[in-house]
Amino acid sequence: MEYTHLGRTGLTVSRICLGTMNFGPHTEEAEAHRLMDTAHERGINFFDTANSYGRDSEGRLQGRTEEIIGRWFAKGGGRRERTVLATKAYADMSDWPNEGKLSALAIRKAVEASLRRLQTDHIDLYQMHHIDRATPWEEIWQAMEVLVAQGKVIYVGSSNFAGWHIAQAQEAARSRNFLGLVSEQSLYNLIDRTVELEVIPALQHYGLGLLPWSPLRSGLLGGVLRKEREGTRTRSAMAYATELLAKHRDAIQAYEGFAAELGVDPADLGLAWLLSRPAVTAPIIGPRTAAHLDAAVGVLDIELDQKALDRLDEIFPGHRPAPEDYAW
Repeated sequence: MEYTHLGRTGLTVSRICLGTMNFGPHTEEAEAHRLMDTAHERGINFFDTANSYGRDSEGRLQGRTEEIIGRWFAKGGGRRERTVLATKAYADMSDWPNEGKLSALAIRKAVEASLRRLQTDHIDLYQMHHIDRATPWEEIWQAMEVLVAQGKVIYVGSSNFAGWHIAQAQEAARSRNFLGLVSEQSLYNLIDRTVELEVIPALQHYGLGLLPWSPLRSGLLGGVLRKEREGTRTRSAMAYATELLAKHRDAIQAYEGFAAELGVDPADLGLAWLLSRPAVTAPIIGPRTAAHLDAAVGVLDIELDQKALDRLDEIFPGHRPAPEDYAW
């Protein structure tokens, strides 16, 4: 396993982050526990979750994924101590007021509930799952400062922020002599490269680490056309991404062909490309089996030369930083 620092901090994390969104809805608890044990065996110390993960069959948010992780921590054996734990808050956990978003009260209630579900006394990386346009940064940072002072939160991160939100957050934190954000979790993959316009430049300026979610775009970059021909594409993936596949079919076909030329699996190529990108700390993977986890770890051995990177840019054109991308 390779390790790096999370953004400008001294925190050491694995270059692969274990995503847990499948735990509960798609991965049974026993299998989820085995996956987390396997992740530790492979050297992965960075786990990501959220208070909103684990929807039941009726779509209600019950924090099931955090509970599954909490019961795994409760087994002992250094599981909690060896894990850099990231979770998130923002989602409305019920229809009652102040059960979501980022008011000081909502943050306090959310963190206390997450700590109970996770059976831990602190969260290593507490992430705002979305921007809250109704709450001023002075209120948000005051609430986060209290949590840090209490030892309940160590670092604060964001997710799904625009570049100017990151700038707002960091300047407000600087005025309070507070560390502010240390990471941003964004949608980023070969198909979705919008963050290259302004988010990545903002991250580089402020020293934040980038944690890409959906690195294989719901499986579309994982050999979807090959699986379609073989009849092994899962029904859930078909329902979720059919429209996107139709839009990008020609590019995905060229991509899978290029992966075959390189002699690598398309999924491995997509992850290797992300690991080569500036500001990226660790892509967040969501394996359903130990084999999927092992394949992701093997990606760290793949090195893409400039010729390969240029070919991927031809297949999936990216962005130059703004404003040059759209102006002289």
